[in-house]
Amino acid sequence: MMKNSSKLVGYIFEFAWILPSVAIPVAVITAVIITAFAVGIRVPDIAGRIDPVAINNVAPFNEPGVRELAPGRYEATLIAQTFLFTPNEIEIPAGSDVTFVLTSRDVIHGFKIVGTSVNMMAVPGQISKMTAHFPEPGEYLILCHEYCGSGHHVMYGKIIVK
Repeated sequence: MMKNSSKLVGYIFEFAWILPSVAIPVAVITAVIITAFAVGIRVPDIAGRIDPVAINNVAPFNEPGVRELAPGRYEATLIAQTFLFTPNEIEIPAGSDVTFVLTSRDVIHGFKIVGTSVNMMAVPGQISKMTAHFPEPGEYLILCHEYCGSGHHVMYGKIIVK
């Protein structure tokens, strides 16, 4: 009788280890799927490469700013460089879809628009693209979330939705 009860205790302890070993990976995979499809978080597109030294001579970076593609659709071209975004302030109408086209002139920077799903890396020579919808009027803060030097804390910009 003693052998049977010790076997049962052994099975219980084994099950106690197997259950979390299966449940944790299933929970992680479920969280990734929900984040990717239900919440709308996505990876930015790598739209190409350019020579970071020649940014001023390559379209659309030779004229950074906002341009209207169609009614309600805009493209915002930005350049990240040490401690500033060019342009530093963008104005768009409420209800617009904006595609951000971004690169860096010098070092790796971050590009996070607070309150949206836009979160990109600005890598020298790499062109990144991501689209966001701005349904409500307001101001959105643009932050550099990648340490880029001693003035990193002053690197920010603003999107004004009217």
